Amino acid sequence: MTPESHAPTGTDASRTGPPPGCPAHGLGPGGLHRLHESEDLGALYEQLRDEHGPVAPVLLHDDVPMWIVLGHAENLHMVRSPSQFCRDSRIWNPLKEGLVKPDHPLMPHIAWQPIASHAEGDEHKRLRGAVMGAISTIDFRSLRRYINRSTQAIVNRFCEKGEADLVSQFTEHLPMAVMCEILGMPDAYNDRLVEAARDALKGTETAIASHSYVMDALSRLTARRRAQPEEDLASYLITHPARLSDDEVREHLRLVLFAAYEATTNLLSNVLLTVLIDPRFRAQLNGGQMTVPEAVEQSLWNEPPFSTVFAYFAKQETELGGQRIRRGDGLLFAPLPANVDPRVRPDLSASMQGNRSHLAFGGGPHECPGQDIGRSIADVGVDALLMRLPDVELDCGEEELRWTASIASRHLVSLPVQFLPKPQQDVTETPNHNHVPAQRSDWQIGSVQPRLQPAPAAPQPQPQPQPAPAHPHPQSPVAEPVRRKGVWPRFLRWWRGY
Repeated sequence: MTPESHAPTGTDASRTGPPPGCPAHGLGPGGLHRLHESEDLGALYEQLRDEHGPVAPVLLHDDVPMWIVLGHAENLHMVRSPSQFCRDSRIWNPLKEGLVKPDHPLMPHIAWQPIASHAEGDEHKRLRGAVMGAISTIDFRSLRRYINRSTQAIVNRFCEKGEADLVSQFTEHLPMAVMCEILGMPDAYNDRLVEAARDALKGTETAIASHSYVMDALSRLTARRRAQPEEDLASYLITHPARLSDDEVREHLRLVLFAAYEATTNLLSNVLLTVLIDPRFRAQLNGGQMTVPEAVEQSLWNEPPFSTVFAYFAKQETELGGQRIRRGDGLLFAPLPANVDPRVRPDLSASMQGNRSHLAFGGGPHECPGQDIGRSIADVGVDALLMRLPDVELDCGEEELRWTASIASRHLVSLPVQFLPKPQQDVTETPNHNHVPAQRSDWQIGSVQPRLQPAPAAPQPQPQPQPAPAHPHPQSPVAEPVRRKGVWPRFLRWWRGY
């Protein structure tokens, strides 16, 4: 695909450029839209769908041509057809033609690497088999308990203040704490590692140094586990029959860490925002009609953690969505527009409860292998946070919320909240089944908790003469026995680690 192949006929090259503020400022050669110049990618995707159908031509930085796949069915066909499309950018026409420079902003995402997400055939089976084998050793019941303890420890940092920014103080920290435990380097988790990961993913001027900081930690972990394997994902990658080299182990640890961290941070932020601002979710969660996992799935439909994924490449000349795709053309896998394809979601306000056919985690041979980890972090983390801070509410107007957006994803900048100050909890306490006082039920999540007013002092009654007892032997009052909680509530408390 080249921009010229889609240029409209009858253009006048001598015309002056568009005036400032004109939408044509986002257009490049051939009248194609530059994705990186759009201020509202969601609206642009719908415009492209109207103009071109489920597959549309666009431009990346430096006017590099690319297709974006907007349709749900077309995205599924692409990721499930390894005989037609692959992840090996070495066959990409613009790269072979020298249109993509080594310093291209998207080169870190597109450049081929010897990792499972870029490999094919037997090599893909070997590398992905090692990753899947390592993930299969995770005890998810123990993992959920660790997520709960990590949530309590993080909430302890701000629970006594009565206010917090849930993005910078919670959603950016919980995934990193959990991933460090899974990989086998819990001692490496700290604020510096969180900042380095965020900086490396943002592509700032210090991104290279931040990336090196993370890679140094992963290199040290690989060397330690090569010498002394333990019960963690790094050790299982090293001891897997696929015999991964140290470089392969380190690169796959990097892939798992960054992908899981970025996706889960966005997912946590999106779910918490939905719970706080959407009255339907608050009512359903409180009323028992919708669980937190169901709220997570709805969020995966409406705001997938990754808007697009770089990239797939045509191995042969083919057709997709009514467009002629040449061998070596690049295509963006795009979960965000695919999830709102009117052919699968004609009514965007309708609940998607129980429907997991969204494309938030991809599909086909390269489907995200760690999606169950991300779901667990979101499910347990949001549930535990709401249990600790049930009166949490947004501390700003909804219109004041800000996002940073790129072609790949959209990040909530901050999520300021307020709540009644809560005491810290002992995160090392062993779960028990002691009687728990009844909880207040006259308010909802996200609403202001009613404040109890002290009752006026009642006048002291004057002592009155007591009548003689009717029975010769007075009976002492018997306290009503405390009713033990049922089996199901006690099981839930044990499962969640409370």
